[in-house]
Amino acid sequence: MKALIALEDGTIFEGESFTGRGEATGEMVFNTSMSGYQEILTDPSYTGQIVTMTYPLIGNYGVNSEDMESAAVHPRAFLVKEYNPVPSNFRSRQSLSDFLADFGVLGVEGFDTRALVRHIRTVGALKAMVSTEDLDRESLVGRAKAWAGFIGLDLVRDVSCDQPYGWADNRPVAGTGFSTVQQGIDNPLRVVALDCGVKYNQLRIMTGKGCQVQVVPAGTDAATILAMQPDGVFLSNGPGDPAGVQGVVETVRGLLGKTVVFGICLGHQILGLAYGGTTSKLKFGHRGGNQPVKDLVTGHVEITSQNHGFTVDPDSLDKELIETTHINLNDGSLEGMRHRRYPAFSVQYHPEHAPGPHDSLYLFDRFLEMMRSKKA
Repeated sequence: MKALIALEDGTIFEGESFTGRGEATGEMVFNTSMSGYQEILTDPSYTGQIVTMTYPLIGNYGVNSEDMESAAVHPRAFLVKEYNPVPSNFRSRQSLSDFLADFGVLGVEGFDTRALVRHIRTVGALKAMVSTEDLDRESLVGRAKAWAGFIGLDLVRDVSCDQPYGWADNRPVAGTGFSTVQQGIDNPLRVVALDCGVKYNQLRIMTGKGCQVQVVPAGTDAATILAMQPDGVFLSNGPGDPAGVQGVVETVRGLLGKTVVFGICLGHQILGLAYGGTTSKLKFGHRGGNQPVKDLVTGHVEITSQNHGFTVDPDSLDKELIETTHINLNDGSLEGMRHRRYPAFSVQYHPEHAPGPHDSLYLFDRFLEMMRSKKA
């Protein structure tokens, strides 16, 4: 089935749908990972985006229930050079096309993804429209232009949980409070995870290290969180413009100095705003499993997984209060920081995805060490 991909600057690509009829409008982005498409599709940070994979063959190992990072698929469309309709892997339970169709997400193949990615790298992220229904090129370009875009838009409210929940037996557990028992762990550390678009593997790692985790909606205020008497607060990843997220920055300001705080990705950006800094949009963002990040404290270089289109502006931060701890070796952008007075730190990348595969897991250990130190 013919599908057109139209960018706001008038660029058109022609492909074929492998999921049936459909339309999607969003921001065109690309991911350089060679594998992990299911984790990408179920990452809430991709809400509102049209994702193009640079690796040419996608779908060859199918989909399974264990690799979900949330309960839904979040991109508005998924674009690949070549789709493999016959997965071959002992863990596969479903084909990628059926998986996308179940969630109403359009999949398109059969066009020059390299040309699209080179174009985005040259001109920057663009608004886009993908359709099997409207094949009028001028119409599609006009509809792409007419989309409002992400700047100032609060997408966190679309992905955050409605009610608090815990995590046990590798799954969400309904309920409020630290009632989940960690087998074999005496006096476990209590972590409140502020859900701006949390990924399941973040919860898996923290509970696997002996923490009790309570996930709360992004709109939960500081007083409610502190009343839960956590040993630490985890600020999750999430989609969109951090400056458009309502109320969360004020919540984080109310937590600083009163508990240990660890932020990842959007959580890192929100911490930057809470410190009094500013954020700005990157030209085409960092998305993939091969981003080199240097730890300025140790001098080590980590191979990191990333998915973000915004960054904290380092010059907007008070250097006497905030220390830069990590930088991106591709473009020099800020990748990590810590507060010099309060037990608070963050990174822009995703240590839970671990493409290294263990390069960045020390960050969760650091979080636990800080909580133990404060608890003692």
